Amino acid sequence: MFVKLTKSGPRRYVQLAESFRDETGKVKQRTIASLGRVEQVQPHLDSIVRGLCRATGRAVPTDPAALPSPTSAKPDIRFEPSRALGDVWVLTALWKELGFERLEAVFRRRSRRQINVEAMLRVMVFNRLCDPESKLGVLRWLERVCLPGIEAEQIQHQHLLRAMDALIEQREQVDAVVAQLLRPLIDVELAVVFYDLTTIRAEGLSEQADDVREFGKSKDGGIRRQFVLGVVQTAQGLPIHHEVFAGNVAETKTLRATLETVMARFPIRRVIAVADRGLMSADNLQELAAITTPSGEPLEYILAVPGRRYGEFVDLLGPLHVRHFADATTETTAETVWERHRLVIAHDPVRAAEQTAKRDATIKALEDQAAQWVGKLDGQDAGERTRGRPLSDGGARAKFYHQVLEARLGQIIKVDLKSELFTYSINRKARKLAELMDGKLLLVTNVAELKAEEIVERYKSLADIERGFRVLKSEIEIGPVHHRLPDRIRAHASLCFIALILHRVMRMRLRQSAITVSPERALEHLRRIQQHEVYLGETLHRGVTTVSDEQRSLLASLGAPKPVGPEQLALL
Repeated sequence: MFVKLTKSGPRRYVQLAESFRDETGKVKQRTIASLGRVEQVQPHLDSIVRGLCRATGRAVPTDPAALPSPTSAKPDIRFEPSRALGDVWVLTALWKELGFERLEAVFRRRSRRQINVEAMLRVMVFNRLCDPESKLGVLRWLERVCLPGIEAEQIQHQHLLRAMDALIEQREQVDAVVAQLLRPLIDVELAVVFYDLTTIRAEGLSEQADDVREFGKSKDGGIRRQFVLGVVQTAQGLPIHHEVFAGNVAETKTLRATLETVMARFPIRRVIAVADRGLMSADNLQELAAITTPSGEPLEYILAVPGRRYGEFVDLLGPLHVRHFADATTETTAETVWERHRLVIAHDPVRAAEQTAKRDATIKALEDQAAQWVGKLDGQDAGERTRGRPLSDGGARAKFYHQVLEARLGQIIKVDLKSELFTYSINRKARKLAELMDGKLLLVTNVAELKAEEIVERYKSLADIERGFRVLKSEIEIGPVHHRLPDRIRAHASLCFIALILHRVMRMRLRQSAITVSPERALEHLRRIQQHEVYLGETLHRGVTTVSDEQRSLLASLGAPKPVGPEQLALL
């Protein structure tokens, strides 16, 4: 039984009704009594309530405020902004499981600062993975997230900077802790380590002592102020060491010191170092041959030959190409000896055909452009009038020369810069050499027992470290860097490196669980798990978004429990 309001024209009526089922089982309503129009019943509501209370044996309310009133105010409900919880919840679980909380003991013993340095580092690392911001932007980000165990309201900008200073002051101890927590994830019997460098753009014009911001050739092209970041990672894609170098350092001068640091820090019995083309030099080969592992074994390495040095191998490649590659239809490998090293060559006929066709098309386009200019020049000499400014031999020569250089065909198309007339020639020997090198990968190694195909496979795995650099530059946004002080730049690189470790661990676990989403997409899905706060009057109520099946699967694959509200955090 219930009270029902009905409407007839402009008037509303109060009725007493009940629900019932007819003979077919369908739910219907029927009116038991009509109490009259609303405006007529309203003065008698108090007496009706008291009568109903006496009829049911309940206590009759004596306080008028306890009786219903049509003019009584609605309860005061206030909604606070929601905060993202799921992504930082998972990262916190990984941070604790991997053992990064041990850093707190390092800073507590050795730092005189009154802040929790480990907590500040955790905040900055999580920010790089969730929503990369400047250090001031981290404070704005904290207003939008619910970070377990962190009192965001107490964090100031200076706290973050002081934590970065402490990170560099205790760098040796921090590196030791990070190496210790990574050791269970590294194969000590056979560790293939990959080493590569990238350049990170730096802003600012000021000069500092021991500055790492120097002008150099960027990996992205052009000359800019930058610093160089070297990263070492395992065959499984786990980064284990990084170094910051000045922006104008030569790549060949960074390899030996970095590898010696890695071998001293990790108990590796055998190391096969795989490095890219920029690190291939005669001096490097001599230095690498002199390095030994902690167990006394010589360092083994696989180095790619840079394209600019392919001409040194023509005498070796000519016979090999005829014997192994000329009629190949699938990727083929062969090897020979070069200066007491194994020279492994991989040839991909499909890629070779694509490179040759692309080069031929570019050369033809340049020749067509040159023929058009020659025709215009001849017409001008014959007195013909054309639209636009007249063309000179010097102008045509300069334009054509720059186009040739932009197409990287300077060895094949030779522009005569000394002639008064616009002339050029095709170096057919250089063109034939380029076609011989198309589709080929040249590797120099001292690894004896691996087959040529295995050597090539090891090197191709180096592409994964390039993907790691893309993660650093895009998702983690390591650059451009606006810090001025060299130690702050090194601290920023360390924070991004730790973020990369968490990113790669997430990737490994997602792959092991046969989940195809990337770590970025996983964090995006988990970010939808949010904490909500609602005030009912003066009482605060907190709650967490209902976890979907997809989010529950991501949490399980990453080894994180289901998120709970702040009141339950102390029970974990």
